[in-house]
Amino acid sequence: MLISGGSAGIGFEMARIFSENGNKVIITGRNEDRLRQAAAQLKNVTAIVSDISNAGDTQRLVKQMNTDFPQLNMVINNAGRALLYNLATDNVNASEKAADEMLTNYLSVIRLNEQLLPLLKQQPEAAIVNVSSVVAFVPGALATYSASKAALHSYTQSLRLALQQYPGLHVFELMPPLVNTEFSAPIGGEKGIPPSAVAQRLMTALEANEYEIRVGQTEDIYRLYLSSPAEALNVMNKSRAVEIV
Repeated sequence: MLISGGSAGIGFEMARIFSENGNKVIITGRNEDRLRQAAAQLKNVTAIVSDISNAGDTQRLVKQMNTDFPQLNMVINNAGRALLYNLATDNVNASEKAADEMLTNYLSVIRLNEQLLPLLKQQPEAAIVNVSSVVAFVPGALATYSASKAALHSYTQSLRLALQQYPGLHVFELMPPLVNTEFSAPIGGEKGIPPSAVAQRLMTALEANEYEIRVGQTEDIYRLYLSSPAEALNVMNKSRAVEIV
């Protein structure tokens, strides 16, 4: 399996738990030092320096998967980008920040999935896992990050429908609440759940073919959203306990 953004946080815990259960895991990341340090702590893991937001890196990664890992049967799109800023403040370059987030969180996922689909279709059973967030349903303070995850949620549903003609190829969406990682530290990540809990939840959901995996408080916010979107928005923005992966 291939895990983007696998050097820390949720991605690292996914790599740990899946490799410990006998899977061959490939992790990618932008920072070579961090990636090597992560791989040194894991068994049966290959680290590849690759920036999924870079088209050339993605092309090289896909070529390597076809050449060196022709039995690849799972892709976990975990790499993410989030920028904290206020839309109401002048001169924050919101459009540039949104473009940065949208490229990593949405467009790059589409590109990587599209290029790996021919290889995945060759396998008897295969899966794509897109990691979105609770904010895919109800936006929080990170407005344009929330929008990118909402786009990813919509795309994931469409991809699942499009691939129905391939019964062995499954499309999952993992939707964590706030997780205690370095990634979420700027918005109070220490209040979140441990990344190991998210990884474990993913494993059990894959075994059960649970395609929309709403982890922890995400399920609560989702149920509230179904009954009262306005109240869900109010709750989300009163508490940062569920704002971001």
